Amino acid sequence: MIEQIKTFKTNTLAFEVIDSFTETDEKLAQKLFEEKLNLGFKTVNVLIKIDEYKISKTETKAFFEDIIYLIRNIKNLGNLAIVSHSKILKALVPIDNFFFERIKKGKKELYFDVSQMDEAFKFIDKN
Repeated sequence: MIEQIKTFKTNTLAFEVIDSFTETDEKLAQKLFEEKLNLGFKTVNVLIKIDEYKISKTETKAFFEDIIYLIRNIKNLGNLAIVSHSKILKALVPIDNFFFERIKKGKKELYFDVSQMDEAFKFIDKN
């Protein structure tokens, strides 16, 4: 289930994935992203908190739909903050950012520990 953590009047989205990620969640995430674009923003900065997320409860179709949607809309993706308390994600996000920065010049994907939530909000809402 996804839930908006905070709403912004800027080009920023912040939500948390709690327990699982379903097709319904994927559709809601797309809707929120599209709403920002429909307001006239060219890019959307996204914070995703996945501290309570259980990957084993992710619906396969939702996972692949999410990837396809992001690939199709990469030009509209701004900075990305991943907030968690995971050593694995802490190691993987910098690797992913290496490629992300090359595709999206001037944009970054950064990992933040849950204790750094304020810094994560500042990172995605600075534009």
